[in-house]
Amino acid sequence: MRAIVLEELNQKLAVKEVETPTIADNEVLVKIHAAAFNHRDLWIQKGQYAGIRFPIILGSDGSGTVAKIGANVNADWLNKEVVINPSLNWGNNPRVQAKDYVILGTPNDGTFAEYVKVDARLLHIKPTHLTFEQAAAFPLAGLTAYRATMKRAAAKASENVLITGIGGGVALFCVQFAVAAGCNVYVTSGDDEKIAKAITLGAKGGVNYKNQNWDKELKAMCGGFEAMVDSSGGDTFAKLVDLAKTAGRIAMYGATLGAFNSGVPAKIFWKQLDILGSTMGNDDEFAEMLAFINDHKIIPIVDEVFELAQAQTAIEKMSQGKQFGKIVLKVAF
Repeated sequence: MRAIVLEELNQKLAVKEVETPTIADNEVLVKIHAAAFNHRDLWIQKGQYAGIRFPIILGSDGSGTVAKIGANVNADWLNKEVVINPSLNWGNNPRVQAKDYVILGTPNDGTFAEYVKVDARLLHIKPTHLTFEQAAAFPLAGLTAYRATMKRAAAKASENVLITGIGGGVALFCVQFAVAAGCNVYVTSGDDEKIAKAITLGAKGGVNYKNQNWDKELKAMCGGFEAMVDSSGGDTFAKLVDLAKTAGRIAMYGATLGAFNSGVPAKIFWKQLDILGSTMGNDDEFAEMLAFINDHKIIPIVDEVFELAQAQTAIEKMSQGKQFGKIVLKVAF
């Protein structure tokens, strides 16, 4: 089969011929129609991710058709159009992942291939209102966004919700989920065009964080926030503490700006704020997210679709931060 196999650090992504996986009794073989990039693919390529092994087939997100089933798998799965939950081995505690938790695409071979083998319990029926390319776009980023926004930050209808760093896949899903839930959504970005696009998705407004008084601009728009979802950290985090209303919740799923400065600690405890870490999500949350996507007919934002052989071009675009939405690979024809 054709696959994107990374054999060493900083190697350019290229198509190679490899053996089709052999499945165990509890596994299925999925013929991948489309797969999507996440920043972890770039970090793995550059050696900036834990637990890397070589050779490895990259890719955490995928949608396709069940081509083969193991002896212990329900025969009804055969030929079904599916999406794959990339969150492996979460464990029994719904609040936190187990020590042996991993994500599909390292150390397990991933979805940048014509076929991938996965445990049958990770399969979910593809939403009928989505194409394979759209369905491939939501598993990892959508799950991260759903847990951070709807579970950890617990965003509710009519609340003011801030999503920072709009443009990437996770942040866009945060916006789509919060808007669908009836929240008053605001965003930040360093790109005015991305803010304008977020408003077309239902955001009430946004500010450019490159502006000197961006926090004051936001405060003037809505008075503050009950819930915030942040992927930046860094020195800007103190501004989020200032923007939080009493008893506000700030969920963090990333730290692209590095270690965060929380500002005056008294503001956190006097305002009774919750600072909430969030990573990926458990199996029940994946099922909840999928039901939410189906109920609200949410369509993931796809920035561009590339052919499998164009994987290096695709990952370079992502590394430059030029995308608005997910970058997808078309695998099957």
